[in-house]
Amino acid sequence: MLTDSGEMDRNRGAAGKLVVYGRSECHLCQQMIADLQQQQTRIVFEFVVIDIDVDPVLVARYNDKIPVLIALPDETEICHHFLNLQALDDYLAKIR
Repeated sequence: MLTDSGEMDRNRGAAGKLVVYGRSECHLCQQMIADLQQQQTRIVFEFVVIDIDVDPVLVARYNDKIPVLIALPDETEICHHFLNLQALDDYLAKIR
């Protein structure tokens, strides 16, 4: 379930909001999404998924790194390619 970048614009002000930048036909992206959903059973957080192919700027920025987990609003990269649980836990602990 990949969304467009317009959804990111609507959510930009949400501190602690996470974004997965990826592609619809990306097995690593689907794995990161599944891993994040599993983590939501133990930790409360929200994330949205953005398809980079809807925006040439996102393609230029993230093409070789997807999936990329980013924290809004400052666009801090938490991890890429695979979900790094320690990096996610560290980020969530920092904002709580």
